Amino acid sequence: MTLDELDRGLLHALHLDGRATFSLLGSVLGVSERTVARRYQRLVADGVLRVVGVAAGRSYWMLRISCTTDGALRVGTALARRPDTSWVHLLSGGAELSSGLQTWSDDERQSLLLDKLTRTPQVKSVTAEPVSRTFRGGQASWNALATLTDDQTARLRPDPVDTVVPGKAGPRDRPLLTALAQDGRASYTELAAATGWSETSIRRRVGELRSTGALYFDVDIAPRALGLTVAARLWLSVTPSALATVGQQVAEHPEVVFAGATTGTSNLLVVVVCKDAAALSDYLTDRLATVKAIRAVESAPILRTLKGLA
Repeated sequence: MTLDELDRGLLHALHLDGRATFSLLGSVLGVSERTVARRYQRLVADGVLRVVGVAAGRSYWMLRISCTTDGALRVGTALARRPDTSWVHLLSGGAELSSGLQTWSDDERQSLLLDKLTRTPQVKSVTAEPVSRTFRGGQASWNALATLTDDQTARLRPDPVDTVVPGKAGPRDRPLLTALAQDGRASYTELAAATGWSETSIRRRVGELRSTGALYFDVDIAPRALGLTVAARLWLSVTPSALATVGQQVAEHPEVVFAGATTGTSNLLVVVVCKDAAALSDYLTDRLATVKAIRAVESAPILRTLKGLA
């Protein structure tokens, strides 16, 4: 489908505040509440977007899994079913997977890495690295979505996060956060049914978690809807002393939807989306190649996205 100006404005608006009311969204975008609600529902039904709640403060890991040729899709499908995975990709060649992992505890992470995956016959090897810093992705807006004016943006930005007293979700919040991970715009009535809490308690707790930075809302957008048909994961080896500078510089590239510092030989993971294969080649050889302090680049086109945001 082709997105018009209202569609793109709505995508940008939801990226700024995933739980903004349809009344506020309509006011900012200059249309009626009913119009913006219908447009949102159409975009969701067409698979263009999904708003999800993300619990901050938990460690985020990146997995790279080498599989047998006939087993990668099966393993990837199983990973995609897990509530603690995100961005499960089948990579070029069809025998390699990549995935994000954010568990509630170290024990849960170790159970997957040391028990389940290593004992799966179709899995040949697993590399797991924590993301120590995110330069692009999550709460950092994707440049390609920037269509609203400064005044419109100011009306949608949530209240500043309390950085003096950072918040942290506890075990009691897990049912609420699980429900919001499925639908970040679920009504308080729906969240009450999913958690057994009162609507008043849910409204208060969501506000507390957001105000302290323990919860934020992100938008999973189908790049093809924006005319971007080719995606790739890049593993960059950067001079350690220049990692922060390079990470910030690469994050400003409009092709980049994620950039995060990791451990290992390659210490900067980047995900890019481009118009086509030629545009990806141009990005790698023209734009990325000019960034100083990048010593090596390994790229793997994404053949299939088995799961987007958790």
